[in-house]
Amino acid sequence: MSMAKTHKKLSFADLVKKFVFITVGAVLMAVALEVFLVPNEIIDGGITGISIVLSKVTTFPLGIFLFIINLPFLFLGYKQIGKTFAFSTLYGIAVMSVTTQLLHHVSPFTNEKILAVLFGGLILGLGVGLVIRFGGSLDGTEIVAILLSKKLRMPVGQIIMIMNVFIFIVAGFVFGWDSAMYSIFTYYMASKVMDIVVEGLNESKSVTIISNEYEEISQTIQDRLGRSTTFMYARGGYSKEDTQVIYCVVTRLELAKLKALVQEIDPKAFIAIEHVSDVLGGNFEKNAIH
Repeated sequence: MSMAKTHKKLSFADLVKKFVFITVGAVLMAVALEVFLVPNEIIDGGITGISIVLSKVTTFPLGIFLFIINLPFLFLGYKQIGKTFAFSTLYGIAVMSVTTQLLHHVSPFTNEKILAVLFGGLILGLGVGLVIRFGGSLDGTEIVAILLSKKLRMPVGQIIMIMNVFIFIVAGFVFGWDSAMYSIFTYYMASKVMDIVVEGLNESKSVTIISNEYEEISQTIQDRLGRSTTFMYARGGYSKEDTQVIYCVVTRLELAKLKALVQEIDPKAFIAIEHVSDVLGGNFEKNAIH
């Protein structure tokens, strides 16, 4: 009987790297909030948004709410998602809360709302993205969304969006509707930047090609693009003929060239392209192109 593999512990270097990036991410988020967004009455979504509204309504500082409101969700995360994730998140939120406290009396970098939205959103997305990329989270609503998505069979992003619409409506009543609209734009921008940080800039695409000229197409992709391909056996549902399907992963920039190469050999080839958020292992290095 084969033994199940034990959970591989992170090496010391990996741990240091993880915590350095989570620290940087949490500090960036605090800077975005205290120096750009909050002084200009622009809020973020999630628990951060709820905390900003509460610190406006009461006289308590933002950092205290950020920490206290996230705690119950962290407990949920610990029980449901795992120890490492919960500790990374607790650490990230602690760093963020302390930094917002330290920056509380720093005067805002700009009082121009559009600039605050643009730079605040950019720095916010960068910070949150780094923390997520290195295995933590800075907002308890993400934990709730992950757990709810299992129960409701809804995408995590959709649940977060529904929660945030509600939070932005509340913000509209507290800060005025201009602020709520600026906040929505900031949130949208931050989420786009976050996606880039989490998924990496060189987005990959997986391509499935069905053609009778599979040998020649495969060889051409290897020669002209330097990308290795994989054959998968397939059987036509209509023709009942056995054939080979070509599968390969290319970067977004190589996609146009790949399509041109395939259509040059077989104009009738079926090409299906899908987005790949991350490529790990295997041989994704390019070979020399003749």
